[in-house]
Amino acid sequence: MTGPRGAQTETALEALLPALAGWLPGQRWFAAKGREVAGVRIVGHQDVTPPDAVPAVTHAVIAVEFADAGPEDWFQLLLGSRPGVAGDLDHAVIGTVGDRMVYDGLADGEISRLLLSLIVSDTTVGSLRFVPEPSTEAPIVGPGRPLLGEQSNSSVIYGERAILKLFRRATAGLNPDLELHRALGREHSQEVAPLLGAIEGDLPDGAGGTVPMTVAMLQDYASNSADGWSMALTSVRDLLAEGDLRPDEVGGDFAGEATRLGRTVAAVHIELARALGTARLDADGVRAVADWMLARLDRAAEAVAQVAERRAAIAEVLEGVTSAAEGGLLVHRIHGDLHLGQELRTPRGWLVIDFEGEPSRPLTDRVRPDSPLRDVAAMLRSFDYAAFHQLAEWEPGADTDHGPPSHLQRRAQEWADRNRSAFCDGYADIAGADPRENVAVLRAYELDKAVYEVLYETRNRPNWLTIPLRSMERLLGSP
Repeated sequence: MTGPRGAQTETALEALLPALAGWLPGQRWFAAKGREVAGVRIVGHQDVTPPDAVPAVTHAVIAVEFADAGPEDWFQLLLGSRPGVAGDLDHAVIGTVGDRMVYDGLADGEISRLLLSLIVSDTTVGSLRFVPEPSTEAPIVGPGRPLLGEQSNSSVIYGERAILKLFRRATAGLNPDLELHRALGREHSQEVAPLLGAIEGDLPDGAGGTVPMTVAMLQDYASNSADGWSMALTSVRDLLAEGDLRPDEVGGDFAGEATRLGRTVAAVHIELARALGTARLDADGVRAVADWMLARLDRAAEAVAQVAERRAAIAEVLEGVTSAAEGGLLVHRIHGDLHLGQELRTPRGWLVIDFEGEPSRPLTDRVRPDSPLRDVAAMLRSFDYAAFHQLAEWEPGADTDHGPPSHLQRRAQEWADRNRSAFCDGYADIAGADPRENVAVLRAYELDKAVYEVLYETRNRPNWLTIPLRSMERLLGSP
């Protein structure tokens, strides 16, 4: 932004940089935990209100540089400032610039109300475009309240009627979450919450120009819903507490919901294929998929001894994806990061959420068409996680001691097998083909996901590492 007000904001942001460097690593959405921050710089900014307003609002993109000299990360901030802050904003304060306190603006109800009103009124403020979705009507309600517990992004909820999600990573191009919701909206999908609007902006392209970027998206809020992960965990606890009852004899049996989940995911795949088209990869295309899996395997083997020890056996299974080369591998846009936590059970059925893909992967990877079996494999992995994550706390190391499985392990495996099978049954009901018919391809995708999980847990949650290690051994031993 140019002019006196833009210069005033830039000066204030420059003064805030030391405080930002200390504040960022403590945020749940900061994607570089474990890397020492060496510096922070401003990439771009846009005032939403005048700098002297109360509250003043600024959208900023910042670059974070690291002491390891690795690639920098870009993040989006929505900053609020006031001469002083009330008690309910104390936790969001970043620092003081002049006579004003600067804080995370999403914590301020006045700011979240302003953002919603700008979307509803189809307003442009400088480089920011507040865009309502055609043929929809966003609710005009009071201030939003922050949604707790998110990690890669930040959201606010408006009166149990709408939710605004700010994408924390600043990435050039249309965010897949917004893109795929728009595509599914054109198909009148009943498997996603309706899209209501978005905030779009520009990002410097490094050559003196700009490229579009997605700042945030607004959609219906699925009130009175429960996420699939929480429901699955309750079911597992019920089974483990019931002695020798079979899963179908326990009151919290999840198999019926797993079947409905399979149907929902299959319906989303059909709608995405219809909206955005399909293709068949020839032998060279399938070879590229296998090479991508092998490259990820090599990265994991460099960091995790258990993967390095079994690299040859893992690679042999991953090569199984090439069995699809003869008839061609059907690909289209998919979810890309599907798991039980990305699905909500509402009174009307299941909804799929968060189509952003793995946030750590480049946008070019996240928008590349892939086999729907990648999503299916990810769901099968999620059922394994639900079954065994509690045992990772109760019986640490038990999955890797090579002894006979404990009673609880056998019960957890029984739950996982039952629900994995139920999910595939439901998927086949809608897709018209059983994903288990392509056993070599499905196994390759599932093992690729398990290898990724081993690397992730090694770096982030070592006490959960036994879950993907156990699954890796099972997949290597499967016929």
